Amino acid sequence: MDVVLSHASAPSDYQELSFEQLNDAYQQLLEENAALELRLVKSEERRRAFMHILSDLNMVNRKLNDQRKAMIHILADYEHDRSRLAKQTERLHNSRRALMHILQDAHQSNLRLEKSRKAMIHIMSDLKETSEEVQRRELELREKQEQLVQAGKLATLGELTTGVAHELNNPLNNIGLFVGNAIDLIELGMADTEPERILQELHSTMQQVRKATEIISHLRTFGRAASVSREPVVITEVIESSISLMQEQLRLRQIEIIIDFPPQDVIVIGNAIQLEQVFINLLTNARDALTDMPRKVITITCSLNEQWVNICISDTGPGISEGLEQRIFDPFFTTKDVGAGTGLGLSITYGIIKEHQGTILVENHPGSGATFLIQLPLHVDETSSE
Repeated sequence: MDVVLSHASAPSDYQELSFEQLNDAYQQLLEENAALELRLVKSEERRRAFMHILSDLNMVNRKLNDQRKAMIHILADYEHDRSRLAKQTERLHNSRRALMHILQDAHQSNLRLEKSRKAMIHIMSDLKETSEEVQRRELELREKQEQLVQAGKLATLGELTTGVAHELNNPLNNIGLFVGNAIDLIELGMADTEPERILQELHSTMQQVRKATEIISHLRTFGRAASVSREPVVITEVIESSISLMQEQLRLRQIEIIIDFPPQDVIVIGNAIQLEQVFINLLTNARDALTDMPRKVITITCSLNEQWVNICISDTGPGISEGLEQRIFDPFFTTKDVGAGTGLGLSITYGIIKEHQGTILVENHPGSGATFLIQLPLHVDETSSE
């Protein structure tokens, strides 16, 4: 800083001044010097303050610059967020419109669903009524089938009556003979001397009574309506029981029976009375087929195959006329003369085998007989297998 000194009354020549004047001038110079030093100190202080101010201003400028940069970043982020928010707003708007369409479609679907539900209720009601009607018809059909089976059984029973009557004659005649012998011994006074002989005649009488009772009991069992129950049945015993009912008729017609059964019991799950009716029907058909044949033989074989039992019933008759193999199981179809058959035997036989989860087929050999093949599921004893 430039300092200009001014003197109010400075003499041009200090030598001409007096001491007092010089002293005053010196004092004045000291005061001026002190004033200058004071001004210099203040100037230095102002300079330092100005330097601090400049430093603060520089720092403030840097802070302002940083804040400006930060503000620029904030503005950029704001612009980015604003752009993203605008896009989100647009997507939200589109989603809202899509949601409105979805809600409208859902409403329409609900209306259609309500209509469908009402229609389904009507359908279910109709279906329930139809199911009840079908069950009622099935029950009626089953009852008619059972009546048909019973009618066929009674028809067969009528055919068996003649043979059974002949079969009963033998034990009745024997009973009369044995009782007559016992009466004669008693009348001759031999009751005390030969009581063992009389007891023997009476025991023989009881044996014949039991035989006749078994024949009648078997006939009554076959004649009654079969229950729908299923139980383990020895199929070979059923076949032998059927043969015993037909035995007298076959003997009178000189028909030979050949059987080939396995040594062990062959067990199936079924109804013994119904299965017996099957074999009596087949034996009756074979009997009628052998009426005019020179060689009269019925062969019955039983064999096992994995989980099945195979039963073959063959005869040496003329066989079935060609083209009729597929019709013989039809109800009321018969090749016999009018009044000689009902046409129910094989139809009933087919139905019974189907109810036992089995199959029945026929092999025709024109001129040399026919063979009926029956297949039934074997009974598996789970306790023995374990």
